[in-house]
Amino acid sequence: MSTTDPIGDLITRIRNAQMRRKEKILTPGSRLRASVLEVLTAEGFIRGYSASEPVNGRTEFEIELKYYDGEPVIREISRVSKPGRRVYSSVKTLPRVANGLGVAVVSTPQGVMADHEARDKNVGGEVLFTVF
Repeated sequence: MSTTDPIGDLITRIRNAQMRRKEKILTPGSRLRASVLEVLTAEGFIRGYSASEPVNGRTEFEIELKYYDGEPVIREISRVSKPGRRVYSSVKTLPRVANGLGVAVVSTPQGVMADHEARDKNVGGEVLFTVF
């Protein structure tokens, strides 16, 4: 089944799984989701992910969620740019999440990266979602 908002689907799967205290979840694979998961892993919000090749030929990602003292590491995750309303930001107007404690994930011409990395590289782009 195809989805019109793959990032929104990924965020919702993570949010729902953490409410149920799941250790691992499965999500369909794509290059965009892989790059988003790389950013979440690098920033320490998830333990990691691995790609698996199921029988039907469709790649799936198995995501290991992260908890600290029984509470999810991701306190809040919300979509900013949606299919109906895309949100673009220059390097000067990139949002700061929780006064620098959170991360805004940005899709730039140089790839998907965290907001602080985009500031360092002096590049703006589409603000996909924020996580704290």
